Amino acid sequence: MIYTTTSHFLQLHRALTTYYGRNLFTSSISWLAPGGKQAAPAPLARTHGDLIHAVPPGTIFWNSSTQQPAAETPEDLFLSKAFSNSMRPSKIIPYFYRATNRPAANDITMTTLITSNRFHVFSRLVERYQGPISVAIHVKNVTSHVDDLLASLHTLYASSPLMAAHVDVHLIVDVFDRQFNTWRNVARFFARTDYVMMLDIDFSLCTDFRRVIRESSELRGRLDEGVAFVITAFEYSNLDEGTNQEVFPRTKEDLLELVNVGRIGMFHASWQPGHNSTEYARYYAAAPGEVYEVTRYQPAYEPYIVMKKDGPPWCDERFIGYGGNKAACLFEIYLSGISFQVLADHFIIHQNHQYEETIRKNERKHNRKLYSEFKEETCLKYLKTYADAGLLNTPLGKNAREECVKIKGVAKIARQIIADAEDQLLDAPTS
Repeated sequence: MIYTTTSHFLQLHRALTTYYGRNLFTSSISWLAPGGKQAAPAPLARTHGDLIHAVPPGTIFWNSSTQQPAAETPEDLFLSKAFSNSMRPSKIIPYFYRATNRPAANDITMTTLITSNRFHVFSRLVERYQGPISVAIHVKNVTSHVDDLLASLHTLYASSPLMAAHVDVHLIVDVFDRQFNTWRNVARFFARTDYVMMLDIDFSLCTDFRRVIRESSELRGRLDEGVAFVITAFEYSNLDEGTNQEVFPRTKEDLLELVNVGRIGMFHASWQPGHNSTEYARYYAAAPGEVYEVTRYQPAYEPYIVMKKDGPPWCDERFIGYGGNKAACLFEIYLSGISFQVLADHFIIHQNHQYEETIRKNERKHNRKLYSEFKEETCLKYLKTYADAGLLNTPLGKNAREECVKIKGVAKIARQIIADAEDQLLDAPTS
């Protein structure tokens, strides 16, 4: 399947030779602990002053198709363009720590984002996954915060051999809180495998979908053709019961026992549109090994998905704070023609915690209007793109055709674009 994406930095990333002037991709320095044993990589910086001033700027080089010397661009300029819709000024430091293991191309990188108050939860993910992880960490550009965070981060990174082996850490240093989609893009952009999963840090991985996908050429073929696999999300009904992942079920059989007695159910069941397109009743009844397509999509749907790293659209960085940010990201991914398919043997469970409801309420109000406008402009973009390319009446254009006529602000023009595309198809000469 052909992908279409309008994200400018996808083309930039493909052109990048993956060489930085200061060798960012190998920036972590390994050192020996007493006795000559390998220890955790040393950080690029230990203080706020080091982070802002002493980490040397890099240069990105592009090879030329001729014998001319490689073209070069300052790293900060490249990254400012790559993430140009995010709030600025912001400094992105890729590979502040770089994992010592080199993952296989067909592996799945877990891409996530954390703040300093979630370090303890992140360590659980690392221990559970034991595979490649690309994490974006927001650093508030305040001296006291930076110094404390860098010390805590180094303690965390040195706490486990699995951390140093599998985790690539990328820092975003600025004064802006909750730029979630920018942080998601940073984690995905610097992932080093062909496939990624976007995961919120508070979920526990209960089943080994990574191994199943890697060992199945058929499943990887679906990913390559434009499928995103949904890993179904659950949570405990009792807040306190859902805080200890050590007792979470690890098989679907054990999960269903808890579902049947009401102890576990759909994640965020109070907000049905967020996950009900997964069709939980169908998930419960699915046969072992079954993979089924999501056929009741709606724009508030925000599943956790495994997909190709290169190809699907990137998350829109204009969404700041809670509300609509992930849904908008997945809406554009879906409109681009990607099919959401549920792996019915696999699941994740939310590790319950308290939310900052006042902040969430205010930010959701602001993002509600943005998301309404975003759906309209994204529909027009994909309808126009596929109509001009002669793809609107192909399987690639199916999601855009079906969803955009439901969006009130553009329904009329969407129907006209679709009708015009059908007329052009009828008028096309036949061989």
